[in-house]
Amino acid sequence: MQRSERSFARLVDLTSLQLFVAVCELGGIGRAARQEYIAASAVSKRLSDLEAAVGTPLLQRRSRGAAPTPAGESLLHHARAVLFGLERMQGELSEYAEGVRGHVRMHANLSAIVQFLPEDLGAFARTHSQIKIDLQEHLSPAIVQAVAEGAADLGICNLPTHNETSGLQSRPYRSDRLVVVTPRMHPLAQRATVRFTEVLAFDIVGLHAGSSISLAMRAAAAQAGRPLRQRIQVTSIDAVCRMIDNGLGVGLLPDRAFALMQSLGTLAAVPLDEPWARRELSLVARDFDTLPASARLLAEQLTSAEKS
Repeated sequence: MQRSERSFARLVDLTSLQLFVAVCELGGIGRAARQEYIAASAVSKRLSDLEAAVGTPLLQRRSRGAAPTPAGESLLHHARAVLFGLERMQGELSEYAEGVRGHVRMHANLSAIVQFLPEDLGAFARTHSQIKIDLQEHLSPAIVQAVAEGAADLGICNLPTHNETSGLQSRPYRSDRLVVVTPRMHPLAQRATVRFTEVLAFDIVGLHAGSSISLAMRAAAAQAGRPLRQRIQVTSIDAVCRMIDNGLGVGLLPDRAFALMQSLGTLAAVPLDEPWARRELSLVARDFDTLPASARLLAEQLTSAEKS
């Protein structure tokens, strides 16, 4: 940290940031003072000191209130992030006081969450009951970014074929295979396997545009020089199945995910005969050796057990 950065950190205190956010959100110093149970003159003094510390006006003071300047808008964004981070810190530390001995932040894609993580995380929780797992669902590119930026300790995703992972380390986690899901009376339903060029003749029900399956379908359609008739896009596997069951198209899903969801309709699944139908899920981290102890334990369990 440079000297000027250290000086700035000393000059800007958390109470002033909290008051600044309150003024911006409530639209006036008086209203913020009443909410925070502090004299309006004290709020005004702190805000003046804050403006002196940053070297630029942060608020436009008006007869009926106050609004942030462009610099104030920037500070408001960062101040909210700082205060939110402090709230999370307080929450996590209070869990340690209550007996929790570890906290792992994990991001995973929908395929991993539906197919594998319930059993794997359940087994881990039974063995390590004092470790809390904070799991969020995201698309694979966002997972790579979150782990690279430190927003997550671990991620489970489909890595891009060009392997642009921002310098992250990866370990094999699980694999799945894509199947073509159709209504049971559909022309493709009785086939032993189906090529993707045959799928392109039909309307397709798919997951959101940034999902790894949608990206793979678009790339394959472009390579074949054929349009992708993806008429409906939804955000969950059960919604894909229900749409297909009601005759709105066909779709691609991971095999185990379909097996878990097939009771949602009268559906059939046919293996997709394409090299890219076999997909590898990877566990990613910045550096597995320097993870916190709780995250290291989870990473070892997720990657060391025999996978079916």
